[in-house]
Amino acid sequence: MSKETVFRLFGAELSPYSVKVRSYLRYKKIDHEWIVRDMSTMEEFSKYAKLPLIPLLVTPDGQGMQDSTPVLEKLEEKFPDPSIHPDEPVAAFISALIEEYGDEWGNKHMFHYRWTREVDQLSAADRLARMNMPEGDDAQIKGAAAMIRERMVPRLSFVGSSPETADQIENSFKTMLGLVEAHLGDRDYLFGGRPAFADFGLFAQLYEELSDPTTGGIINSTAPRVARWIERMLDPKATGDFEPWPALAPTLMPLLKKEVGDLFLPWTAANAAALAAGEPRFSVELQGKTFSQDTQKYHARSLGALKARYQAVADKSALDPILSDAGCLTVLAS
Repeated sequence: MSKETVFRLFGAELSPYSVKVRSYLRYKKIDHEWIVRDMSTMEEFSKYAKLPLIPLLVTPDGQGMQDSTPVLEKLEEKFPDPSIHPDEPVAAFISALIEEYGDEWGNKHMFHYRWTREVDQLSAADRLARMNMPEGDDAQIKGAAAMIRERMVPRLSFVGSSPETADQIENSFKTMLGLVEAHLGDRDYLFGGRPAFADFGLFAQLYEELSDPTTGGIINSTAPRVARWIERMLDPKATGDFEPWPALAPTLMPLLKKEVGDLFLPWTAANAAALAAGEPRFSVELQGKTFSQDTQKYHARSLGALKARYQAVADKSALDPILSDAGCLTVLAS
């Protein structure tokens, strides 16, 4: 494959958003090259990246694209078949809502577990060091891992992880895992026989968690269907059609209610309100407990895009009662 005819994806195996885009490219059978961003590729990465963040997708004509959700949306315009959006408007919007939940709230689960306990810190830091320094000797790897760990652990506050919120985050992860395990049942994917937008967003966080000691142990011991789905999503293939919402609702509504409606949307709405008020930190009551963290600009922009997607639904007569029942409508319609 030449650089002139393929997409080039700069990423890392330990980056959920990188594997999310890679999974999409594989599903669509889009010619691409997977390039690990390490010390040897940093100069080339910097030519195209506006921000020092992965993933970076470089188009065949040399344009750099970043931020996984907009990347998938732009690619979907160019490569519409097979679509990752159900034809049914209700299922299509709920899929996008769960994709957002995975990206923004599911990342709290992943980041918290990866950098809270020593066993997970050591595992992740060592793997990152070996990725960044593929030719490094043992002493260099050990030193680099120590620096990575020292840099990453204090960043737990960015996702709201603290001793006060640890139980909330971990309970949410275990709740989500159990609900997804029950929903998958005999399904290959969240919305039926082919991956939807939601699959790419949620799977990517869980893929990282499957690779970490603590969460990997939890997934393997309690959620075998989820583990198989994660593996399937590494190179997804359609095995059937999307299911209509009435077939999905009995086991997907609990996820919408307990995780999206009770936790994610109230949290992201409180963050957006704090940003608008110029407050550097905010607190919000989630399921009867206070959750506090620093205000984040990106999450507010992301919520704005989600609200715009909701407003773009032409006929909301079937969607709104479902969102209302799940506790999601007030935030989305505001």
